[in-house]
Amino acid sequence: MKKKSKFQEKLDRNKVRIINVISFLMGFSQSILIYTVSTYFKEASGVENVGIFYFISFAAVLFILLNLYKLTQKTGSIFVFHLSMVANVAFISALIILPKTLWGVAAMILYLISVSITWASLDVVLESFSVDKMSGRIRGLYLTLFNAGFVLGPLLASKLLVQYDFSGMFFVSLIFAMFILLFSAFGLRGARNVSFPKRKEGIRKLISKSLGQKNISRIYYISFVLDFFYALMIVYAPIYLLDRGFSWDQLGIAFTIMLIPFVLVQYPAGILADKKIGEKEMIILAILVMGISSFLFFLSSSKDILVWAVILFATRVGAALVEILRDSYFYKQVDGSRADVIDFFRTAQPVAYIAAAVFSTLILWTFPLKYVFLLLALVIFSALWPALRLTDSQVEES
Repeated sequence: MKKKSKFQEKLDRNKVRIINVISFLMGFSQSILIYTVSTYFKEASGVENVGIFYFISFAAVLFILLNLYKLTQKTGSIFVFHLSMVANVAFISALIILPKTLWGVAAMILYLISVSITWASLDVVLESFSVDKMSGRIRGLYLTLFNAGFVLGPLLASKLLVQYDFSGMFFVSLIFAMFILLFSAFGLRGARNVSFPKRKEGIRKLISKSLGQKNISRIYYISFVLDFFYALMIVYAPIYLLDRGFSWDQLGIAFTIMLIPFVLVQYPAGILADKKIGEKEMIILAILVMGISSFLFFLSSSKDILVWAVILFATRVGAALVEILRDSYFYKQVDGSRADVIDFFRTAQPVAYIAAAVFSTLILWTFPLKYVFLLLALVIFSALWPALRLTDSQVEES
């Protein structure tokens, strides 16, 4: 159960709406680039196995997230968000200017780092304007709007990449990043720039304290598995399908279909988690869907892009459910005063990306690329054990 805190939760609907708009815009801006990052690394470096670049990126993200709460305590969560957005704009600008060389690789690594910090800090901002009993609905709408923006990106990205190469995508992404920065600066102006109680505990104590809470450690592992899924799918699915002879135009359509579940299922799932059945049962079902469909991705040898689109769609039905239910469950265990625990929870992403980079590199030394997806399916199924042991959250009394 969640421990009581002196932090007074207060729902600020206007600020939540502004953050939802920011989420939509950020989803669109980042989706333009996200599925082409691995291709950029490959072309700019001349290296087939691009896992090392993701390893460097997310090792840095892990270190920053474990220490980010120190800056948040001093300056407030809104300042940290705006600082990370300024960095985001700077690194996209560098990608436009720099050629596709190792300098471009370095700029892309810095861009990935800034994106992760931006989302982590926006999480804390949203939590500071939210209340726990509405976590499912608030997080569900937040993620639905993010993914509504995100679903539009791959189709546009494929067109931009074919017609204007990477520079066209970087330019469009820069325009949106600059608009987001200006919109958030005005939209969040005058908001309480929430700072947090000073905590002197070190990183080791923070980790042991967070993982010592059984439900948080279990949902952390489920979060790790979800991000492990994203890491391998985002990096290797485009490369694998391109190697099978599909074009970027075909992938743009398939990836757009793939992302539809994020728009359709997350808000309703959040309502169910708050009002009807809690998160536990739906998390178990979602893990099964995600694991089975990922295994089908490994087995398939179809030459029809629609078959791959259906398989990808099924993987994202599971992933979309896990994503919202993970957030809904976790934010019912903590409140906005625990920026350190929230930042630690978000380390599941860099830890997962680091693990994915290491294990995929080891597999690719010995096996064909498709075996990465067999590894993925096995890791997903491993999340069933902690999911079965979760203490379900209480639903609202009607």
